[in-house]
Amino acid sequence: MYFNGQNVKSLSSQKFRGWRNLFSLPLLLGGVEMLKQRDLQDCSILFELMAHPDVFPFVRHKANSYEEFLFITRQAIELEEQGKMISRTIMDEWGNPIGNISLHDIEDGYGFLGTWLGKPYHGMGYNKPAKDAFFHELFHEQGINSIFMRIRKVNKRSFYAASKLPYATLANETRSCLYNEINQNEEIYDLFEITKDNYLLHTLREDYQQLEVTHLKEA
Repeated sequence: MYFNGQNVKSLSSQKFRGWRNLFSLPLLLGGVEMLKQRDLQDCSILFELMAHPDVFPFVRHKANSYEEFLFITRQAIELEEQGKMISRTIMDEWGNPIGNISLHDIEDGYGFLGTWLGKPYHGMGYNKPAKDAFFHELFHEQGINSIFMRIRKVNKRSFYAASKLPYATLANETRSCLYNEINQNEEIYDLFEITKDNYLLHTLREDYQQLEVTHLKEA
């Protein structure tokens, strides 16, 4: 395995230990873990955030009342116990619930990603670290091999954002059976895939580059 022209085996053991330690750490924001298990106590705040008209259309499991949101949250907790779903509450640096990120329809080591943030938190830098923390858990702790993202073809902005992710690949052709399955009646969605190997290679490369910068500063 090579990074920047160097064989991983030839790198110093100190650098390898640095990578291993980085992989084992939970991702934090302001010293607070970004994700936590779903909790009924968060439902009041999350329902208000989800109900915003700029958020509601993009939520997979919509709730039109607080009671319905409670029911959906209980159902998510039960589905996770059955191994069919993994769902986490996203928190800000003060530990306040600000959104949700989930892997739906888990089967044979893969599932579909769904995520939303409350309107006040859009554009504030929470999306990427929340996804990094979630992907870390899925690939390192939950035994997930592939994460799929289905994006509406009319949503050009989301398509562009997904296509710019260095670890995501357009899977309309490579996963044609699944692509046809999610577009049974009409071609509505593009399909992207994030494999465990691609994501780990990406994080390894990023960590290596960061360690190189650190060593240069210390030299």
